[in-house]
Order: sequence, then structure tokens, then C-alpha cells
Amino acid sequence: MYRSHVLVCGGTGCTSSGSQQIILKLRDELENQGLSNEVSVVQTGCHGLCALGPIMIVYPDAAFYALVKEEDIPEIVEEHLLKGRPVQRLLYDETVTPGGIKALSDTDFYRKQHRIALRNCGVINPECIEEYIGTGGYAALGKALTEMTPDEVIQELLDSGLRGRGGAGFPTGLKWKLAKQNDADQKYVCCNADEGDPGAFMDRSVLEGDPHALLEAMTIAGYAIGASQGFIYVRAEYPIAVDRLKIAIEESRKMELLGDDIFGSGFSFNIDLRLGAGAFVCGEETALMVSIEGNRGEPRPRPPFPAQKGLFGKPTILNNVETYANVPQIILNGSKWFASMGTEKSKGTKVFALGGKIHNTGLVEVPMGTTLREIIEEIGGGIPDGKKFKAAQTGGPSGGCIPAEHYDIPIDYDNLLSIGSMMGSGGLIVMDETDCMVDIAKFFLEFTVEESCGKCTPCRIGTKRMLEILEKITKGQAVLEDLDKLEELCYYIKDNSACGLGQTAPNPVLSTLKFFRDEYEAHIVDKTCPAGVCKALLSYHIDADKCKGCTLCSRVCPATAITGSVKNPHVIDQDKCIKCGACMDKCKFNAIYKK
Repeated sequence: MYRSHVLVCGGTGCTSSGSQQIILKLRDELENQGLSNEVSVVQTGCHGLCALGPIMIVYPDAAFYALVKEEDIPEIVEEHLLKGRPVQRLLYDETVTPGGIKALSDTDFYRKQHRIALRNCGVINPECIEEYIGTGGYAALGKALTEMTPDEVIQELLDSGLRGRGGAGFPTGLKWKLAKQNDADQKYVCCNADEGDPGAFMDRSVLEGDPHALLEAMTIAGYAIGASQGFIYVRAEYPIAVDRLKIAIEESRKMELLGDDIFGSGFSFNIDLRLGAGAFVCGEETALMVSIEGNRGEPRPRPPFPAQKGLFGKPTILNNVETYANVPQIILNGSKWFASMGTEKSKGTKVFALGGKIHNTGLVEVPMGTTLREIIEEIGGGIPDGKKFKAAQTGGPSGGCIPAEHYDIPIDYDNLLSIGSMMGSGGLIVMDETDCMVDIAKFFLEFTVEESCGKCTPCRIGTKRMLEILEKITKGQAVLEDLDKLEELCYYIKDNSACGLGQTAPNPVLSTLKFFRDEYEAHIVDKTCPAGVCKALLSYHIDADKCKGCTLCSRVCPATAITGSVKNPHVIDQDKCIKCGACMDKCKFNAIYKK
């Protein structure tokens, strides 16, 4: 029996910051101190507070160590694990109180969260099926197979109000019901774990921290629709997730939770992995299935819909990782429990990947209807450096920008659509007053142009023409009539593209035109970028009154554009200046400014 358990985050974020070396060092130090039989070291998935990684939590003390380094380990072992004195300098400051250490659930980051999809992430060892079972894992599968009919399982999902967490929010139970109603000698259950949106890492974290939740849910789905085979389509760029899925599948087969005659019910189900090569278009359901079949990932026309004719021409359901992660808890706790959370038309919780200009970068799971302000200010810790909130991008390249005037909007499917954005998979990128909204729209459109499969002309050619107009605007070469052309192109592409990628590609442009048109006009009419981002419209200048003539700016200028003598004000030659900003970064007297 161990007296202490040390949980170390083994998610991608913390791993990239050295958590694997920390685990090895920790085990060595415990061995050296003779504590190996008293203290266990558990590698977990993501805790959510990615900005503070590598993260380590010591139980039963609930001591939350943040930004841990390998060289900190001897002190933690010596002081805390041997002598019982937590190392104060490494503790997450929000957990430290005059009376000791408070629970993580009482901190601002976690207080308003309600974890369902993320319930085991950061809590269990994802490579140990016994730990998943110890938290109630596979009980929902047992209940479904031994106490419920397939129709009852589907009805429970319908009553719960669960909607797809990967995009447009189609009712999950209805999707399953349609697939069950179509008779076939074979049906398939697919999982979209491709997650291609920039800044999105929700599904990856579930796969890394709780892979068995996905396997259990997919098996329940197979029972509900009458399928015997499942496929998980996961990005090859997620090596940790892929490895843990392989381990989980093998463990489940050994325990006969996958395979033939599960729970002696007569129901058989298997799951295999298929690795994606990073094509964004393969996040579209029909393109994903085409890719699983071994062909180039291009969308198929709909109808027929996958529930009628999907993978290999058979009835198929496809949901993303987060959607599936909710299913076992709905079966165990009931539809009324799930439906009690959220809003009238958007039930349950939603996981968001917080990124951009925000203190607490990481993963959060909140009830639907939580306002944008609550997520950013209270959970996310607000905007750094005293800057003002300007906008938030949701839905990635398919979504739109939410401006400050909608800061208090309750986030759910319908509210986001009403203001020109969408839920998408859950990426939430925060922007402050230093961000240029024209440049943001251009960034997402560049991504879409690069990722278009090229099958249909509106998307292949139309998005390229849109990008060319945006590039003209950011270079100060456009005229006001170009805005009319841009809008016309947006609506044409939305109405005529073959799949969701092209149909939603104009959203970032349309939303920024709607809420930040003055920025577009400033680029065109005044030939200035109000945020000071677009290089072609910038110029760097030296304030003669502040310049001390230290010569540092001239020495770091790669274009030799700065001249002047020692102790005398310097001057920037605008014809030579390449607008790299090196001079401004190095000036110790704030004498250099851009306009």
C-alpha cells in the first residue's frame, strides 16, 4: 500500500516540456531515498492547465506543482515526499492559502468547470485498464448489453439532447436511429479523431488521457445500431494518442471487452485504427470514410447520407471523440441528468481549447450557456499585460470572430450561429487590441486554400480569389469596391461548394467584415493597419527627444537602414527599412515606435 501518489501529466503539452524526463528523475530519486515502495508515480493525461506544465500533483496532500523542472525533483522528494513539507515556491499560487493548500476545484480555473468528457483526464493512468474500470469504466457497456435493448439505448441518447461536438451539432441519438433503421449485412461505427482546426486539441487530450471512454462508447454505439466493426480515424501527428489507443484496444481485447460475445451477451464488436496524413478535408465525414477505404480523401455528394450508405457503401455512423466521451456517462446516469445541464437546445457541457492572448492556456469543460466573458475572464484568467479583449475566434477556419459587443453571449450552438460563428470542435482563440482582424481573416483563409481538396471549383478557385483580395487589402493596394467583390465571393462559395469545408470557408471573412469593417476600410482608404500588424502598411520611426544615441538600434538592423552618431538622435531610412522590428525590440529607451 502506497502512502503517497504522485501524478505527472503525460499529455503532449507537458511531454514537450520535459515531463518524461521528470518521471524518470522522480523514480530515480525515490529509489535513492528508499521510497519506491511507499510512493507511486502515475503518468496521467492532460490536467487542463497547459500554461503551467509540466504539472505534478501529490496526493493525499493535493499539492499542485506547476512549471516543474527536472532539477526541482530532488528538492520535492527530499522536502515533501520524505519530510512532509511541500515546496512552497513550486506550488500553483491559487492553491496556496494561509491555512495550507486548497483543493484544485476551488481555484478560478476549475471552479466553474463541470467535467464529463474530461472526467478522467489527469486523474488516471490511461495505459492501465484497471484504473479506468476503477472509476466506473465499462459499467455503461455492461448495463447497455445486459439491461437495455438497442432501441432503449438510442432513446436514452435522444432524450439526453446530446448533439455532435465536432461541428454543426446534429442530434447524436437521431443519427444513430437513422443508421439502425437501415438494414444491411454489415454496419460500421466510425470515430473522427482527425481534429484539424488550428488551436484545437480537445479530442487529442481525451485520447491521451482516457482512451477507454472512447472504446466503450463506440462499442455501445455498435450494439445500438447493429454494427460489429468500428474504425478510429486519428491523426498520425498524434503519436502519444495513437500509442495509448493501441494499448487500450489490446487491453480491452484481453479482458474480452472487445471481440466476440462481450459480457456473454452474444454481441461481438471490434475496433481498428486508421491513421490520417493531416489533410484537413478528411475531417469532413464523407472524405474521412473515403480515406479509410484507402482512396484520396475527397468528399462525396450527399444524399445518400452515411446512415444510409457510408463506409464501404454500408450504413455508418460517425461522431467525434468528445461526442462519444459523453455516451457512457449518459447511459450510467440517465438522460435527465445530462439534460439538466446546458440550455434548452444545447444540453450538457462543451470542451474548449483556450489559446491566444489569455493567461490560462489550456482545456476547459463548461456547461453549455456559459458566457464568453466567464470563460475568458474567470476561467482563463483574462488578457495578459492589461490589454483589452477584442475578439474570440470559435470554430476554427469554419467559424467566425465574436467581438467585444457579444462578450456576454451565452455560448451554445444557436447563439453562435446567430452572430455568424459556430461551435465547431471547440477551439477558442482569444485576441486583444494588438491583433489585426483583416490579418486574422487572411490567416484562416490561407489555411483553407492550402487544405482544399480541389474537387469543386467554388472552393478551389473561389477561396484563392478571396485570398488575393485580402492580400491586396493588407498591402494597401485595394479599393473600396474590392470589399463588395469579397462579400459577393463569400456568399457564392457558401452556396455552391460541394462540402462543409468550402461552405464554411468564408465565415471568418464574413464575420470580420460584419463586426470590424472599419479596419478593412482603414487599410484601404487610410493605408494604415490600426493594430500595427500588416507589414506593408507599417513604418518605424525614432523619437529624437527620447533617442540617446546609444547606437544599439543601428547595430542590430539587418538592412543598415539606421544612421546616426554616438550620443546623437538616429534616423531610419524608410526606403531601406525591411520592417523587421529588431530595432524596436532592442531599444532600451522606448524611442522607436511604429505607425
